[in-house]
Amino acid sequence: MSFTPFALERWQSTWEHRVRINLSESGVHAMTPAELLTVAGDASGDLLHLPLGYGQSDGSDALRTAVAALYPGASPEHVTVTVGSAEANFCTCWALFRDARRIAILAPTYMQIWGLAENFGATVVPFWLDPERGWEPDPEAIARAITPDTDVVVVTDPNNPTGHVLSASARASIIEATRAAGAWLLVDEVYQGAEHAGPITPTWYGAWERTLVVNGLSKAYGLPGLRIGWVVSPPELRTQLLERHDYTVIGPGPLADHLAVHAVRNRERIFARTRGILHTNYPILADWLGTFHGAFTWHAPACGAIAFVRYRNGPPSLELVERVRTDQDVLLVPGDHFNMPGWLRLGFGNPTDELRKALAVLTPPFRTLLA
Repeated sequence: MSFTPFALERWQSTWEHRVRINLSESGVHAMTPAELLTVAGDASGDLLHLPLGYGQSDGSDALRTAVAALYPGASPEHVTVTVGSAEANFCTCWALFRDARRIAILAPTYMQIWGLAENFGATVVPFWLDPERGWEPDPEAIARAITPDTDVVVVTDPNNPTGHVLSASARASIIEATRAAGAWLLVDEVYQGAEHAGPITPTWYGAWERTLVVNGLSKAYGLPGLRIGWVVSPPELRTQLLERHDYTVIGPGPLADHLAVHAVRNRERIFARTRGILHTNYPILADWLGTFHGAFTWHAPACGAIAFVRYRNGPPSLELVERVRTDQDVLLVPGDHFNMPGWLRLGFGNPTDELRKALAVLTPPFRTLLA
């Protein structure tokens, strides 16, 4: 069987710590332990005296209880804590795709699950967000993709790379089609809490009885280094997730688990920090894009520190970002990594001064490359 590599992660993993400025990230700049403990109103004493043995493999009772409280109807027995949402996705796909043959995926999307589906031998049937509809999917495309033969439906909401939050009508159409097919519904909600305005995007958990949701601390929380994610699932599927979790990383570290409890319990204060960064930085990026007089078109993201922009002229996106990396030492994400040639994903969750510096550095080459 051929293997589908994860192009985006290989690109970022290779270069994100080797460039002067990284605009490839989709979250806000990270919190420090001191910031997190200050938000939690907790001194560092408990942390300093925490035994560095093996932690509870599926997450401590305190962490699973805190996570379960975010999902109406869930208990700790519905929650599996993983090492990042990437492991959550992997274990879930390992369980769901074992016998699956047809996977419907809302696209464009973070390509981990798409690649895993292909590597597990399934056929991917995408249904696309439409930029002409403000990134809403065509209802007819939903109906064509989700059929009685569909085994799993995969949605990322809020979306990466577009920053779009699905409308209630689109959400209802997807749930109705999934229920009619009797398929599993897997929803990645990792950007939930990074909305630019309005309430937190409602969870899909409970949409119907075969629903799983994945989330974690990497994006809206600004704590990717803790490597804490989770799956909320029916208890009978949780057993399969734990069996697979035992073969991967066994469990999260106790330091990360301890800090994650504080993060989840204080998520409203952390999300306020995130929104403050977004409100400050997005206008800077939007004004900069506007200086190119129509070379870029985009929809303002509703969520996340990412803008997905189409450019009018210039080289293919893989070539464009490589030239910027080698010449300006700035890392961007090409649309090709989302099967969207002619687009770029620009992160704007950096410290504000760093974002301004990056955009100033990018101005001369973009004026030349996009002329």
